[in-house]
Amino acid sequence: MKNRRINKNEIGLVFKKNELQNVIPQGNYWFFKGEDIQIFSTFEEFPKVQEGIFENEIMQNYLEIIQVADDELVLVFEHNNFQKVLTPGVYAFWKNKHNFRFQKVSLAHYSIKEVAKVILEKAQLNLYVRNYRIESYEKGLLFVDGRFVEMLEPGNYFWWKNNQIITLAKGDTRKQTLEVLGQEILTKDKVQLRLNFAIQFQIVDFIKAYVETKEFEKQLYVMVQMALRTLVGTLTFDELMDHKNQIAMVVLQEIVSKADQLGIQISDSGLKDVILPGEIRDIMNHVLIAEKRAQANSIMRREETAATRSLLNTAKLMEENQMLYKLKEMEYIEKIAEKINTISVSGSNNVVSELKQIFTK
Repeated sequence: MKNRRINKNEIGLVFKKNELQNVIPQGNYWFFKGEDIQIFSTFEEFPKVQEGIFENEIMQNYLEIIQVADDELVLVFEHNNFQKVLTPGVYAFWKNKHNFRFQKVSLAHYSIKEVAKVILEKAQLNLYVRNYRIESYEKGLLFVDGRFVEMLEPGNYFWWKNNQIITLAKGDTRKQTLEVLGQEILTKDKVQLRLNFAIQFQIVDFIKAYVETKEFEKQLYVMVQMALRTLVGTLTFDELMDHKNQIAMVVLQEIVSKADQLGIQISDSGLKDVILPGEIRDIMNHVLIAEKRAQANSIMRREETAATRSLLNTAKLMEENQMLYKLKEMEYIEKIAEKINTISVSGSNNVVSELKQIFTK
């Protein structure tokens, strides 16, 4: 005989010739030769020690059998705290020995309704859960197996990993800018220009933009491009340069209704650059220089005419008023005197009288 002790929170299984004979709780036991004792912790899942053990009538009184199908998972909680995930298979736990709770969930459908997000964020569930985040400035469109299902507001979303294909399209709700750059266009008089154009837009109908329209940004680009080419093709080079500030307004009026069909609202547009070919640019520079020279000559002639008219008026006044003539004469003598550093005087004793005569004539 042999003696074995079973401690607290343990259970023993007595086998004889590989057949289960008895289940024994805590205590001190003696066993006959040929009897085998296996001891298990009640805090742990019961292992499948031999084939058919779960179907044994004695064991069924002690075990809670958990069967998990291929499209299921079982979440195991201990004292209401999540512990682990049971994948497809058969599992057993001791009855009434520890506070286990089991939650069975179906993977047949992608949606998760019965499991809290705090549990879905656990590392043990990473292999079984898909996680998508939509930022505060975004909206999401959920497609399942290629079919649009619903619009999603900002938040953190979880779905089961199964054989369904999930695609999430995310769109920006903020204002965006689309630039149409380097457009080489011929004017009505066959002048080739290169234009850069920009529009500011915002998505207002995400279903139109992402579900009913393929690549809405590319279509918006082509829409602006065609409107710009059509408009420029009806203008001569001079007309375009004279009315270039109005081109953005005309293009905006042309595309605003069409953009609405794409679920887009156009808020502003502008012609950024008009780039001329080298030869045209040189000609324009020559024209500009000639215009500026002509303006300068015109200004100079006006100033000369005004100066001459002023001199004529002054001469008439001096002719009519001898005192004014003398004052003007003294003004010029004063200006001449400012240029003289020294005066050398030679002559008779009448030098002062002679100077007086000079300045009082």
